[in-house]
Amino acid sequence: MTKIPATVLILTKNEEASVQRAVESAKPFDEVIVVDSGSTDKTQEVARRAGATVVEYLWDGAYPKKKEWSLSAAQNDWVVYLDADEFFPDDLVEEIAAVLVDPTASAFEVPLQYYWMGKRLAHGHQVRKRIGMRRSRCQWPRPNDLHVEHMWEVEGHYQPRVLSGRLLQLSKPLGHDDRDGLYDYFARHNRYSDWEAHMLVDRDAEAVENRSTLGRIAAKLPAKPLIFFIYSYIIRRGFLDGTSGFHYAAALSFYYWQIGVKMSEIRRRDASAVI
Repeated sequence: MTKIPATVLILTKNEEASVQRAVESAKPFDEVIVVDSGSTDKTQEVARRAGATVVEYLWDGAYPKKKEWSLSAAQNDWVVYLDADEFFPDDLVEEIAAVLVDPTASAFEVPLQYYWMGKRLAHGHQVRKRIGMRRSRCQWPRPNDLHVEHMWEVEGHYQPRVLSGRLLQLSKPLGHDDRDGLYDYFARHNRYSDWEAHMLVDRDAEAVENRSTLGRIAAKLPAKPLIFFIYSYIIRRGFLDGTSGFHYAAALSFYYWQIGVKMSEIRRRDASAVI
């Protein structure tokens, strides 16, 4: 069977519970590399046993961060990013294979199919993610974010920039099923909300402009937590997903509340420092 000419880069750190499924879903691709950040569980062992090559990334506090750095490990021009809690359904693999033969294509985005509290969400807020890029035609931005409190190794919520060629929108969703539990979910989003708050206060163009159009508009909304909950749970009919739909909308609304209150804290602290 001919392999799809792309490198899948799977990003991990203590992802023993999820990494095998991610690696196995990526087997149709020519190269599968797990980029691990010093896991203390059996992530690396499980990844190798599943057939992936494992490389270690230890962040030195500067750029390049993890996704950009991992490009140097790939042999193919096309790379596809996969978090350990994500997986490729068969129909998405077929769609990606068709995209890679298009000489004008330089990057592609896919919708995410979320699983929340053990339930596949059919409604509510929909997210798209830029997971595929040609190394020769794209680059990762480097926003001024190394000063952010609790900064860590992973790029924030921004996308690789397309320098030439076309950005394609795929229709088949990427599976996203976090098996680590809610403690890890909230800990991760606590970090991301720190980053978001600093970037919005600083108005860092590299971070803000390299996100989706919807993301740029949403960042400017007043009363965003309440508006988002109404949008996700009522307008996008998240209530049809039952209890899981309610908690998903509430959790993301809380995330946006975190960003807002942290922005207020940063501005108050900055104003005190000037006095």
